[in-house]
Amino acid sequence: MGILEKIDSPEDIRRLDESELPELCRELRQLVVYNTSRTGGHLASNLGVVELTVAIHRVFDTSKDRLVFDVGHQSYIHKILTGRRDDMPGIRSLGGISGFPKPGESVHDAFVAGHASSAVSAALGMARARTLQGEDYHVIALLGDGALTGGLAYEGLSNAGDSDEPMIVILNDNGMSINENVGGMARYLSRQRMKRSYISFKNFYRRITKKIPGGKKLYDWTHRIKTVLKKAIFHCSMFEDMGFAYLGPVDGHNIKALVWALKIARDSNEPVLLHVITQKGKGYKYAEENPDSFHGLTGFDPVTGKVPPASSSFSSVFGEELIKIAEKDGRVTAITAAMPAGTGLLDFAKRFPERFSDVGIAEGHAAVMAGGEAHKGLIPVYAVYSTFLQRAYDMLIQDIAMCSEHVVLAVDRAGLVGEDGETHHGVFDVSFLTSIPNMTVLAPSSFQELRDMLDMAIEKFDSPVAIRYPRGGEGEYSDGGVDDSKLLLHGSDFTIITYGILVNTALKASRELREKGIDVGILKLGSLKPLDAGAIEREAARTGRVLVLEDCLSQGCIGERIAALLMARGVKLSSFIMKNLGDKFMTHGSVDELMKIGGIDCKSVVQAITDEIEVKGKGMK
Repeated sequence: MGILEKIDSPEDIRRLDESELPELCRELRQLVVYNTSRTGGHLASNLGVVELTVAIHRVFDTSKDRLVFDVGHQSYIHKILTGRRDDMPGIRSLGGISGFPKPGESVHDAFVAGHASSAVSAALGMARARTLQGEDYHVIALLGDGALTGGLAYEGLSNAGDSDEPMIVILNDNGMSINENVGGMARYLSRQRMKRSYISFKNFYRRITKKIPGGKKLYDWTHRIKTVLKKAIFHCSMFEDMGFAYLGPVDGHNIKALVWALKIARDSNEPVLLHVITQKGKGYKYAEENPDSFHGLTGFDPVTGKVPPASSSFSSVFGEELIKIAEKDGRVTAITAAMPAGTGLLDFAKRFPERFSDVGIAEGHAAVMAGGEAHKGLIPVYAVYSTFLQRAYDMLIQDIAMCSEHVVLAVDRAGLVGEDGETHHGVFDVSFLTSIPNMTVLAPSSFQELRDMLDMAIEKFDSPVAIRYPRGGEGEYSDGGVDDSKLLLHGSDFTIITYGILVNTALKASRELREKGIDVGILKLGSLKPLDAGAIEREAARTGRVLVLEDCLSQGCIGERIAALLMARGVKLSSFIMKNLGDKFMTHGSVDELMKIGGIDCKSVVQAITDEIEVKGKGMK
């Protein structure tokens, strides 16, 4: 029986002998590699925090103490150690546990964490609540160095350091360019500054100097001397300048050192930043050698480390087409926010390094920078996941649309994305993009339409254009063009209006309905803003029955805009059905499963139209 099989709760970790911990870490890595090879998910980041997560659970009780993850994709070890080991085979699948922290799933999950750079802000809020309510628990924010590319992290750090609220920020540094502490003296001082006697004396000295006459001046004077000396040796005191007691750097794969440092941080009555050095992919050589490729996967061979070759996708087609356009037009640039691989821009970055910008996890900055580039004559193409574009909404209005700057938004992962769940579905962009003046919103239904629309957006527009497209590949519909709308099928009984890859669902539903004797036409929208009012009015008036099919939420959907348009134009309908994802957050699972749950799959469309026909009294042909 392995050690991991004895771990049913964090209490079991605290009962282990220190000599058993390395074997526990080995077994944890083995489980995560095997499980992720089958379920897909985030691997390298989880392998890098094994010892750190074990150490946290040795020192803190996360059923009471609040552990706030940043992003949260590195929470697999935490989930295993908090009673969900046997649930791991179903992680990210419908009905299974989430791949991110989820408070409704476990008392040990402190906060929802799907987007980056927010952990310190959330942790500070919890620390303030604890103090104001007179409660007793510890608050820990665990963030990776990548989170420090986002401005929100610095807002949280600045406020937290100035607050004097006792809390701990753990910086998991697995590749950030932080100046290295060089030499024996630096290592010696790092060890001295982490001794309990040093921490105790520092706190005592601060309390005493606050009470004696002239004590504040004395404290400020000695603090300045200490800071000058420390900067000469450590070269960096940014966190202490913010108000944190800085501890580290600590070897993130040495549990004994981690436990020691965490206890010091726990017992400090002030904001503490613990700097931990880890290796992404630790313990699995293929992930160590290529951590980027093993960051997020759909599956792989755990023995050979071979990842199935990627098939063509909207993302890859976008990247290929953008290179072709950029070769002809030197004004075209590409911008992304920490997603060069996911958005298909890796080859563009190699081909045009001077015209490519990866700004880190800073979506708002990317949008403003794109506006600045466009204002001075470039044509920036900002490739960003739909769910992350939400973080730049104000900038889209103020810095792009208000001045009608020619920025092209390549909105990737629009619609349902599958196993990453609530925090990653791109189901809000339709409502927020179409609400912005001066913004054109296009929705390709095929690879060729994406190519054509991208060409048009860059070459023929002089104002902002958003092109929204889904994760993965196209379906049976593969035509090209940039039409505002296209009538794919004539029908006498019902009209389905849709866009994007849901055109494939509509085509399938139409065939099944025709077998039932119901003649259904399909109007495919290429432009969501502006809408092709003439075509919509014409087809709606002809059949008198309309179903609008969308993979977005109900509030602000295209169906609402079509209903308003038809009412304003006096078009009388006997049936008007909106099939969308409703007013709720969608869970995780495969896209097909989620479409069924949301009622936008083929069966749901067929049933809705069949029921409507029968209710209205029209017999089958």
